[in-house]
Amino acid sequence: MKKVTYVLLFVFVSVNIALAEAPFAKWSETELVLNNGVVQRVIKLPSADSTFLTLSYKPLTGDFKYFLDENTDFQFEVNGVRYSGRSNWSLVNVKSAGDELQGNGAAVTLLSRDRKIGLTIKYLLYPDLPVIRKSLIVKNLGSSEVALESVDVEKLSVTHYWATTFSWIYSDYGRRKSIGPYEGNMQDALIIIHNMDWEAGIVIGNEASGVLKRTSFLWDEADVTAGLTHRDARFPFRKWIKPQESFETPQVFTMVYNNQKTPEEVLNTSLPDYIRRHMGIRLSELDEKPTYVYNTWNPFRKDINEKLILELAKAASDAGMKEFIIDDGWQDNYGDWGIDKNKFPNGLKPVFDYIKSLGMKPGLWVSVGSASPESKVYHEHPEWFVRNKYGEFGSIHTETDDGVRSACFSTGWKNYIRDILLKLAMEYGLEYLKLDFAIVTSAYVFDNEISGCYATDHPGHKDHHESMYTNFEQVWKLYDELHAAKPNLFIDCTFETMGGLQLIDYAMLKHAEGNWMSNFYGPDEIGDLRIRNMSWWRSPAMPATALVIGNPQMDDKGWETHIKSEAGSLPIMLGDPRKLSPDDLKKYRAYSDWLHLMEMNYNIMSFRQDLPGFGEPIEGGWDGFQRINTETKNGGIIAVFRHGSVESKRIVTIKYLDPLKNYQIKNMDGKVLASLTGHDLLTKGFELSLEGIYSGELLEVRVR
Repeated sequence: MKKVTYVLLFVFVSVNIALAEAPFAKWSETELVLNNGVVQRVIKLPSADSTFLTLSYKPLTGDFKYFLDENTDFQFEVNGVRYSGRSNWSLVNVKSAGDELQGNGAAVTLLSRDRKIGLTIKYLLYPDLPVIRKSLIVKNLGSSEVALESVDVEKLSVTHYWATTFSWIYSDYGRRKSIGPYEGNMQDALIIIHNMDWEAGIVIGNEASGVLKRTSFLWDEADVTAGLTHRDARFPFRKWIKPQESFETPQVFTMVYNNQKTPEEVLNTSLPDYIRRHMGIRLSELDEKPTYVYNTWNPFRKDINEKLILELAKAASDAGMKEFIIDDGWQDNYGDWGIDKNKFPNGLKPVFDYIKSLGMKPGLWVSVGSASPESKVYHEHPEWFVRNKYGEFGSIHTETDDGVRSACFSTGWKNYIRDILLKLAMEYGLEYLKLDFAIVTSAYVFDNEISGCYATDHPGHKDHHESMYTNFEQVWKLYDELHAAKPNLFIDCTFETMGGLQLIDYAMLKHAEGNWMSNFYGPDEIGDLRIRNMSWWRSPAMPATALVIGNPQMDDKGWETHIKSEAGSLPIMLGDPRKLSPDDLKKYRAYSDWLHLMEMNYNIMSFRQDLPGFGEPIEGGWDGFQRINTETKNGGIIAVFRHGSVESKRIVTIKYLDPLKNYQIKNMDGKVLASLTGHDLLTKGFELSLEGIYSGELLEVRVR
């Protein structure tokens, strides 16, 4: 009886929808129009048992030829049955929708023809940006649990021949070009599809976690899809939904644009503006962003103790470091996370207090989902640990038994490790946590069956496929709980924890501030090239300050170029600062003070753009970056590098300044190299000479 009444309510509401609107949405019984003055999307609403289709999606002005007149809009499977916008639906209601980040739009609720699925499609638009952000809320109206799989949050059909033949696909953080059918992977949080003839394209951002994101173009059909991995994928998504319960998918955002010869303009403007202002990333919530970090990992590895740390802290402080991170080796074992009293007989609290007395913020490394076989927690709570496909305990971090057992976050482990981390942060005064090692998949294991958890008795997941999604979500919840207790805590969620080589994505950025991207070993210009290449490769699709790129050493011969290269991401140095001469320590302090001043004056750590005319860092070329505050347009910094080029001079131009304002270009010593308007800096530029064949220069751009 209750089931029949529920269905009748759906039908009744669907025929009583009046003309209504929200700031960026208007709707009637038959049509929903999303429009924020920049972009417009028109959606056909269903009557009883008819389709739900996107009829038009384009920039508000100018031509845009990519999409057909009827687009599927979404698609997913429940217990193997496919549902999409082309299925038969009844309209339940349309309501205004919003978020705390100025998002505004509409939420459309539908009822499937078989009366088994309730579906809400939520669309959000943002002021002055060509962004539509979307999620699906799937409700199980049946009497038994169902499996949700193969979810395409967006599914848009492209026109034939011109769109399919002449479109470049910019994948791998929008940096690698290809043509023809493409199915994205874990590295494709962002894909851009651009037609050079039309000077138009589509940006597709996928906010799903790690290996569970999927974005495709022309893969199975002539369409663009974005959402979660399909059931035939290497790492399939699955979510079991209980009767009368709902599941909301990760969000997908899209941007459509025209009148752009290349996609780089959107990549450097609208995209980072949306991420910084409206996505809800943790970096945007920090009152103070780090500018100069020291970490003990290289060369000391686990061979650390109280005496060494105190000596390193004094030297790092003399060099102007702002954060001091103690890496692996402080603990008695993985899992219990007690302090090794042989190395730190007085505990860590006095060490952290000393670090703070030197004017630095203390940080600590922890493997967030690992325990040693000899640990107390592993013996007392074996039910908290991952089981492999044979039902055995093991590690998902490596293929061999490395003496580590991986924990499953769908168990009591999440609260257990949260309490340990909270104690470190609250009682010891930690300001930075580097959280490491695999939790769902490994960066170093390529057998996809060594992933997730195969246990069938863990409360948070029903099977292996569901465990991958659930464990990512529980880790994000852990980070949120840490931030709730300590809002300015900087969480470094490493690429190992993310589950792929140098992997970073939007899901992580909404819950953690940074990502240890790499362990680059190289004391010379090869290491510098790797640092700058990684910074270029991942930004501007990802905020540069989230890119924590190890392992340049403070005591390398070419350390000054290390710092200049690191200034394009989050500056972090390792090595042994005790080996530096007093003069070198003064030079380090000068770099630190300059970077800190640039952050205070221009908020450079919130921005990074490509430097016009300087592309991917390569041997034999020039490269560079700019970190210009595009909101105030009062200035910022630029960096230019000569990396083996036979040319010793280049013309440098700068974008995104106020064309009418006058600017000075100054080196770190305060010498003025050029005085030009923003217009002239863009159109004429200034000449810069670099005498060293492997050299670089950091410059301030200052409004006069």
